[in-house]
Amino acid sequence: MDIYAQNILDHYKHPRHKEPLPAADATERGSNASCGDDLMVALQFSGQKIKALSFQGHGCAISQAAISILTEALVGKTKNAVLAMDFKTIQSLLGVPISERRYKCAMLGLSTIQKAIKKAKA
Repeated sequence: MDIYAQNILDHYKHPRHKEPLPAADATERGSNASCGDDLMVALQFSGQKIKALSFQGHGCAISQAAISILTEALVGKTKNAVLAMDFKTIQSLLGVPISERRYKCAMLGLSTIQKAIKKAKA
């Protein structure tokens, strides 16, 4: 459990792919008012696969670590595979139990990415 907590802190302090993504095919803003989390995701696609993914924003350690981990884990995945992901996926990637109070924090990145994909498909 400790190694997972360290991983969350590492992603929070040193987020991956927290930068603008030029020529994004889809963008979406997400927020969690209860915690003050706010982010903007940007995606590039190659056919049905995610080619690149980045984010900008701020928030609590769980929301920022989750989106940072997702930027690494989702590249190369198909749009449909990402749309099928759920809370169990996030818990697995984070590696720690997520309380009901932190559910929205943990899910913010994934739900925002899924909204961006749905808009791009429409």
